[in-house]
Amino acid sequence: MANKLNVNPNRMMLNVIKRRLVAAKRGHKLLKDKQDALIKEFLQKARDATELREKVEAALIDCYRSFLMARAQMVPAILEQSLMMAGGGETGVEVTMRNLMSVVVPEFSVEESRSKSKGYGFAMTSGSLDLALEQFTALLPDLVRLAGEEKALRLMASEIERTRRRVNALEYVLIPAFEETIRDITMRLDEMERSNLSRLMRIKEIVRSH
Repeated sequence: MANKLNVNPNRMMLNVIKRRLVAAKRGHKLLKDKQDALIKEFLQKARDATELREKVEAALIDCYRSFLMARAQMVPAILEQSLMMAGGGETGVEVTMRNLMSVVVPEFSVEESRSKSKGYGFAMTSGSLDLALEQFTALLPDLVRLAGEEKALRLMASEIERTRRRVNALEYVLIPAFEETIRDITMRLDEMERSNLSRLMRIKEIVRSH
C-alpha cells in the first residue's frame, strides 16, 4: 500500500490532489514516451557505433602491422625522428553540438590538413612507414567520429537512467500516494457526511417529539 500524503481531509484539498494526480499521470505518459524513444534511438546508435568500431579496429590492425614492418626495416632513432617530423600541416577537430531527443551530444569531424608533405626525407625511411602514415591519416576521420558516437552513447545512457528514475518515482511512489490520499479523503468525507446526516435526523426526531 502506498503512503498517503499528510494533508487536511477537506474538499478543497481533495480537488487539489485530483488535479495533481491528473498532471502526474500526464507527466508519467510523456516521460515514458520519451524513455521509449530514447531507448530506441540509443539501440540504433549503439548498432551503428559497433559497426564503426569494428571498422576502425580492423583498420588499426593494418596500421599497426605497417608500423611494425617499418620498425623492423628502419633504425629506431631514424624511425623516431621521422615520426616526429611526419605531417607537414596541422589537423584540427571541429566540434558541433546536436540536440538528440533532448540530449545535447557532440559531433566531431576532422578538418583536413592543407599540406600533403610527409615532413621527412625518403632516403633513410621505408615504404612501410609511408603506408602506415597514409593508412592512419585515412582512418583519422572515422576514429574521431567514433569518439563522438561513443560520447553521445554515454550521454544518452545517463539521460535514459535519469528518465527511468523519474518514471519509476511517478509510477510507484507519487501517483499511488495521490490515489491513496484521494481514497482516504473521500472515505473521511463520506463518513463526515453520514455522521452529519445522522445528526440532522436525530435533531429532527427531537424537534418532532417536542
